[in-house]
Amino acid sequence: MNKSAFYLLAGVAVILAGCTMAPKYTQPKPPVPAAWPAGTAYQGTQPAADMPDAGPLRWRDFFTDEKLQQVIATALTNNRDLRIAALNVEFARAEYGIQRGDLLPAVNATGLMLKQHIPPNVQGFPESLTIKSYSANLGVASWEIDFFGRIRSLKDAALEQYLASEQARRSAQILLVSSVAGAHLALAADRESLALAETTLAAQQGTFNMIRRRHDLGLSADLDVQRAQSQVEGARRDIASFQQLIAQDENALNLLAGSTIPENLLPNRLDGIAPLKELSAGLPSDVLMRRPDVLEAEDMLKAANADIGAARAAFFPQITLTGALGSSSSDLTGLFKSGSGAWNYAPQIVLPVFDARTWAAHKATKVQQEIAVAQYEKAIQSAFRDVADALAMRGTVDQQARAQQSLVDAVAETYRLSNTRYNMGIDNYLSVLDAQRSLYAAQQGLVSLRLAKLSSQVRLYAALGGGWDK
Repeated sequence: MNKSAFYLLAGVAVILAGCTMAPKYTQPKPPVPAAWPAGTAYQGTQPAADMPDAGPLRWRDFFTDEKLQQVIATALTNNRDLRIAALNVEFARAEYGIQRGDLLPAVNATGLMLKQHIPPNVQGFPESLTIKSYSANLGVASWEIDFFGRIRSLKDAALEQYLASEQARRSAQILLVSSVAGAHLALAADRESLALAETTLAAQQGTFNMIRRRHDLGLSADLDVQRAQSQVEGARRDIASFQQLIAQDENALNLLAGSTIPENLLPNRLDGIAPLKELSAGLPSDVLMRRPDVLEAEDMLKAANADIGAARAAFFPQITLTGALGSSSSDLTGLFKSGSGAWNYAPQIVLPVFDARTWAAHKATKVQQEIAVAQYEKAIQSAFRDVADALAMRGTVDQQARAQQSLVDAVAETYRLSNTRYNMGIDNYLSVLDAQRSLYAAQQGLVSLRLAKLSSQVRLYAALGGGWDK
């Protein structure tokens, strides 16, 4: 075989390697409505003209609070889960490089010294022989020529898995950003609730002292003293509970950030955090197509589609080529002299006749592709629900907060009147006790609703696919 024939064969192999037996990919139709849900719970969720879209909105533009920005930036740098996700991307990229490398021949340079002793009357020689030879070659060993696209299909599958790992990293970043923001807001709410409990304890302690003095003067009953003391102890219990929650919030935030957050970056109250941006939900088709988890599921579906091509190619002949070009001599000094040239080639074809595993593998890849379709459709449905739930929260939480504020104002006035009537001797202390409990519960409920409003904004931002850019 001369060089021109060798290069011709290699060129034909490269051209034919572009063939693939994978079925043509068709994107499944999204199994969700073309518009977001509508109804009483979604009133007020229609986007205004100046509302930004969450997709291109950077997280620094959505989270405008400087302290929160620093905490999120720290987490993006130090969080171990995000670091693992990034390393998984690098691993998948290396795996793709390995699979792609199988399309090209592995060229090796070899040097060989052979010395062999042959006894008499062996191989037709009456006397013993000692044979010594030297050779140096440049060649390929068992290079599979990808006529039917088996290796190319495996390469395409590895590429899609690599792209899926990148989308998984983006999903991990969205989750991290939203989790850090949620933990930051929860800490602010618990610290605000602690301050409210401490203020309530101070007021109840003052009331208790006053009632005890009245009791000493014979103006209050023993029952009033016990009721006032029960309020004081209940507030002390709440303070201890909120102190525990705050410590746990700080631990969770430190874990997410991957390091200890300085005290000057921690919030004290919800109203001390800069407002978040209001977002437009856009259209489901636009939102779902940019969410990393949906894109990841689609990449895995494409990978399963490519695996079918590799399984189909296993039914066809497998052609490999081994060849070398170099020099050979019985003496080391004559190895590279004129006339020492040597070459060899050994093409091989394997024709599959019967192998039950081939049919089973083909069926397995088709089932795996059907599973990937179902997972892709489920990812779209889950994404649709995430956005719909966030929109429902945004459409109702403002009404709840306004109603809760009105409740706080009404209960505060009830408490003021009950306290006045008790001091005037018109009512017993039980009415004051009930009003005080109702006011404290209403105030704590208002803090919870304000937290829910901010958390719903964060959830909507994440559900709309924002937060994975740096």
